[in-house]
Order: sequence, then structure tokens, then C-alpha cells
Amino acid sequence: MKRMAFIFRAKANKALDKIEDPAETLDYSYQKQLELLQKVRRGVADVATSRKRLELQISQLTQQIAKLEQQARQALSLGREDLAREALTRRSGLEAQIQDLQGQLANLQAEEQKLTLAAQRLQAKVDAFRTRKETIKAQYTAAEAQTRINEAISGISEEMGDVGLAIQRMEDRTAQMQARASAVDELLASGALDDFTGQQKDDITAELERMSSQSQVELELERMKHELGMGAPAGQLPQAPSTQQPGQQAYQAQQLPPTPPVAREGQPHQHPQNHQGEGA
Repeated sequence: MKRMAFIFRAKANKALDKIEDPAETLDYSYQKQLELLQKVRRGVADVATSRKRLELQISQLTQQIAKLEQQARQALSLGREDLAREALTRRSGLEAQIQDLQGQLANLQAEEQKLTLAAQRLQAKVDAFRTRKETIKAQYTAAEAQTRINEAISGISEEMGDVGLAIQRMEDRTAQMQARASAVDELLASGALDDFTGQQKDDITAELERMSSQSQVELELERMKHELGMGAPAGQLPQAPSTQQPGQQAYQAQQLPPTPPVAREGQPHQHPQNHQGEGA
């Protein structure tokens, strides 16, 4: 039976911890402290009211004592000693009453001072509790937010678990697409795949073009040195390598017209047709 009760209390405590909001608990505690402080302040006000009532009562009795003393003097001056004695007797009773009221007034003043100090101490404690409460709430909110962000980033949060899985799937798909694009580039470069756009060149063509461009640069450099008198004679200049095939060069030579002879100074110009006629 004790074991069942212990298990029940443990499960109830766990359920309460799960549904409890520490910020709300602190706010409720602060509200209760304010209510207690308000009760103490009302007690101070009640004691002060009683003190003022006693002070007013003592003032009224003091006025009555002064009046009875005046009546006693007046009665004695008129030869009415009995009236004077009666007035003095009443005055004596009022003085005893005032003395008793002054004792009560002193007690009320001491109680009022004590309650005022207690209210001031409670006010200071409530203010300190409010400051600490707000600080703890801010720290709790920051820690809770940091924990949720860390759980979301690590992907272990229940709320953000789907987001973490989606990010992982996106990363896997991106890596797969990058690997496929790199593989296609290698196949195009090796010539295993054809580039239908004609922009892609295999490695042999690229190497031949690079060598041709380098030879052309060397030739131009030698010509510039010759013009500046820094290089070898013109007859010794290297010839630029041709990238055309031998059959293509022969075909171009047949298609080109013969070059006309250059006319020298003092000799008539001879047309190709006239030259043929003379030969015939």
C-alpha cells in the first residue's frame, strides 16, 4: 500500500512539473506578497485611526476638565461650595479617564510605529523579490530559447525534427547532383560523351590549340626583336607552325590565282594574256 502511494505521488509530481510554469508561479507568489503587504498597511491605517480617535477623546475630556474647573471657581465665588465640590469631583474623574486614555494612546503609538517599520521592511523585501523575479524570468526565458535553438540546430527537438530531416535530405540530394555533374564533365572531357553544342573540346584538341597558340606567340616575339634589332636576321626567323592538314594546304594552293609579277621601274607592264601570246 505504501509503495502504491509512493508511485502515485511520484507520477503526480512528474505531471505537475510538466504542466508547471515557473514564471507563472513566481508571479503568483509576488501577487500574494502584495496582498500581505496590503493587509499590513491596512492594519497600520486602523491603528492610526484608533490613535486619532483617542487623541480626539482626550482633547474633549481636557476641554471638559477646563470647563469644570471654571465652574468650580465660579460656584466658589458665588458661595456655592457644594457646586464647586461637585465640579471638582467630576474633574477628578475625567482626569483619571484621561490618564487611562493616554496609556492606551501610548500603546497605540508604539504599535503603530512597530507596524510602520514592519510595513517598510515588507515593502523592501517585496521590491527585492520583484527585481529577482524579473531577473530569474529573463534568465529562464533566455535559457529556454537557447535550449530550443540548440535542439533545433542539432535536430533532436520534437518540434523541429522534421526540419532537421528535410535539411539532411536536401544536403544528400545536393551532394548527389554535384557528383553527377562532375562525372558528366569528366566524360565529356575524355570524349566518352558527345557535346552536341560543339562548345566542349576533348583534351587532345585543347592541347594542340594550346601548343599552336604558344608557337604563334614565340614567332611574334622574335619578329618584334628583329624589328628592334635585338634578334636574329629575318632569314633565320622561325616559321609559324601551321595547324592545317597537308591535303588542305594543297587544295588552297590550287584554288588561289597566280600572283602577278611586280612591275620594275623603266620596264613596261606585261599582262598575263600578252605573255601567253608571245610564248605561242
